[in-house]
Order: sequence, then structure tokens, then C-alpha cells
Amino acid sequence: MVLDMTKLERRAGALAGLLLLAAAPARAELLAIRVGKAETIANGTIEHAVILVENGKIVQIGEDLPIERGIRVVDRPDLVVTPGLVDCFSRLGLDSHAGNQFEPQAKASDELWAGGDPWREALKFGVTTIGLYPPGGGVPGQATAIQPYGDTAEDMILSDGCYLTIFMQTSSQSKKQLADAFEKVDKYEEKVAKDKEKWEKALEKQKKDDKKKKDDKETEKDDEERVPEVFVPADPDPKVAPFLALRNKTLKALFSIEKASDYLHTLDALGKEDIDFFVRAPLRDDIDLFEIAKQLGERKLTVVLEPEITLQPNSRRERNIPAELATAGAKIAFTPSASRRGGEDLEHWMVDVGRMVAYGMDRQAALAAVTLEPARVLGLDGRLGSLEKDKDANMVFWTGDPLEPTSRVQAVMIGGELVHGEVQR
Repeated sequence: MVLDMTKLERRAGALAGLLLLAAAPARAELLAIRVGKAETIANGTIEHAVILVENGKIVQIGEDLPIERGIRVVDRPDLVVTPGLVDCFSRLGLDSHAGNQFEPQAKASDELWAGGDPWREALKFGVTTIGLYPPGGGVPGQATAIQPYGDTAEDMILSDGCYLTIFMQTSSQSKKQLADAFEKVDKYEEKVAKDKEKWEKALEKQKKDDKKKKDDKETEKDDEERVPEVFVPADPDPKVAPFLALRNKTLKALFSIEKASDYLHTLDALGKEDIDFFVRAPLRDDIDLFEIAKQLGERKLTVVLEPEITLQPNSRRERNIPAELATAGAKIAFTPSASRRGGEDLEHWMVDVGRMVAYGMDRQAALAAVTLEPARVLGLDGRLGSLEKDKDANMVFWTGDPLEPTSRVQAVMIGGELVHGEVQR
């Protein structure tokens, strides 16, 4: 008989974790969820999964784990569980409009309001995290990550300033805008360097003066202005600060492009700037991203796309560009299609993703594209996007395979709290 050691080791490790839990008295806040299957994303599919949740976090997950007596149990072997869906590039619930602008300091949270149908609609279809970006083209500002649940806007916000949205075009104006922004960062850093040099000299002189006064037994005057012991640089201009953060890698950029040449133009515009960024492109029949699949794959870039089958330019040949990019080594983050009803189509999102798999995309890459990869774009992959120990208990309960058209969302959980549907029989 051949033993699956990986499975045995996983079950043994999970059982050891449960034995440690069993050593302590049962706690009322501990919840055990038993389902037919869990798509963990990080560690593949677990059959007959048991998920332990405490204080809004996953504390253990494994196959056929024993459950200590006294722990509250949700027993639904007929359901499939996935992490909550994450849409990282959205205008859902926001209605402001703007033209091309340069407002890098602006944040989508300025438009956010709690309550209303958009958030209930998102939960209905399993979306537990949304990355909202400001209106307009050019450089409209920074994205805000929210959960579509909460009494106030503050309750909904998970992270502000997730990425800087930049719409790039193959034009000298677009390139100049980016170059000018980093040139202002250069000038700010030069000023800071000069100010620091001046401070260092003043501090050194002060120390010498203090020593001389001490030797001469002179006392310091109360109104004497002192040089601070710690150098504090002046704040940069609000419109410069985001680009300084990009250079310091405390902020990432999301470049929205419309064709392959826009990506090459972006690299040219960045020059020697070493920043972290993602790429987003709306899929259309004339899109030619396959021309730069190798370049995107070599950089292991995350590309934000809609789950669409497109046509080869000037032909009727169908192309699965997301699958091609994933095969080349790029990471894919899916957003709902906007082509059907002129808006974000949450209802058909997972059906569209399933179609990508039917047309050749790797199943695990497709599931990650609606969970872990968009969570990474928002900088929240340490908390969200997969079913793992210590991550937020954001889960969607499905009546079947989430990529099958007949499957429906039975219930949705955020932070261990049921926010949509019902799981008890």
C-alpha cells in the first residue's frame, strides 16, 4: 500500500494543534466548521475539512480533525468553503466623476459612505473585500481597501492608501507627468540633505559652545534657542509625498494600461526608478498583451484583468490572455467584468472565472486570482485571501464547486461573523 505522506503529515500536525487546544477548557467563542471541501488557496484543496475559528481568526484547519466536546459546531458536509472574494480595482458604491487630473494625495475613502444596496449586493455574491480607487484619469489618487459591512465608513475601512492609481498612455504628456513627479522628489531629497548638513554643523557648534561654557562655568540662558538633538526633515508637498513613498517602497503603484506599448512606455518613463508596481488592463478584442507575456512573466508581475476571452486582433481567433500570462509566470488578479451591464458584474463573476478554467487556465491560479492575488495588490495578503492559521475568518460557503455555473453562495462570513445567508440547517 502506498501512503500519501504529505496528507498524513498535514493531518498529524493539525491533530497536534487540536490536542493543545483540548488541554485547555472549552471556550464559548471557539467555533468549529465542518464542510465537505475547503479550497484553501495556499495549501490546495482539503476534503472533509474542519476549520476552527476564534476571535475572528482561523486557529486551525485540516482534514477530518477531531472536535473537542463543548465547542460549537457548524456541520455542513454538503457545502464548499473558499476565502472571501477580493475585488482590488473597483468603483462600486462611488459616484463621483473627474477628468484627467494629478491628485496623488487624494484617497478613495473621501467618497465612502456606509449602508446601501451596493454593499449588500457584494456580500450576496461572496465579495468580502473591495479595493476602491478615486475617480478620473491621469493620477487620480490612492486606493482604499474596505469590507462591505459596517455601520460607519470607519468600520468598513481596512487600509487606506493601498496603491497609487496611475493611468498610463503612450504619450509624451503621460511620460512627462511621471518624470516631473520624481524630479520633485529629487529636489525635496536634495533640500532635506542640505537641511541635515546645516543641522549637523549647528549641533556640533552647540556642543562645542556648551563645553566651553562648562569649562568657563557659565550658565545657559533660559531664552537661548537650542538646536534639537534629533533631525526632523520638513514635510514634503502633499503631491510629492506619494511619489516619495513609491521611491521608499512604502507605497506601490498600479499602472492602468490599454495596450502592450503602454507598458513599455511606462518602463521607459520610470527609467532608473526602482518601485514596486502592478499592471491593470481592460480586456478588449484588440488588446495585444500577449505580445509582452514574457516580459510580464519574467518580472513575476501581478496583472489585474477581467475574466474575458478575447479575439486575436484582426482575426476571429479566440485567446485566453489571463491563462497565457499565468503560464508565462505572471500573477493574475481578476476583477468583475464590466462589459455586460455597463457596471461591475458581481453576479456572473465566478461563472466568468470558471469559463477561464474551461478555456485552459489553471484552476488553482484562477481561484487565487479572486482571493490571494488581489489581496496582495491591496497589501492585505498577510490577513486575507487564503484559509490559513492566523488569517481572518473571511469565508464563503458555496452549494457546490465555486467555478460551476449552478453553484450559489449559501452564506458569507467576515471576521468569524455571519454577515449574509445561513449555515445552520
